[in-house]
Amino acid sequence: QVQLVESGGGLVQPGGSLTLSCKASGFTFSNRYISWHRQAPGKERERVAGITRTTGINTSLDTVEGRFTISRDNSQNAAYLQMNDLRDDDTAVYYCNEGEYWGQGTQVTVSS
Repeated sequence: QVQLVESGGGLVQPGGSLTLSCKASGFTFSNRYISWHRQAPGKERERVAGITRTTGINTSLDTVEGRFTISRDNSQNAAYLQMNDLRDDDTAVYYCNEGEYWGQGTQVTVSS
């Protein structure tokens, strides 16, 4: 069955960096559009960035432009979200998405 497993979250100080990973299985990863979303406490889930099968990238949030980079490695069935210069308001659960499928999420907490 389709599985998306995120990892790499944690507690980081403002200005720090994290790289999230999404490991996929159960479908032909290289053919699919993959996106990262996040949901902060008390807020709706929002799309952060997406990447096409040919590594065309679109970033959905102005607030992460220039700080977050999405990438993929089709040979590893994996997608990544490199997050730099993290801010308090980046605190959220981050989810990997492919169509109707979602991972379980990984918590990112930015705090001093």
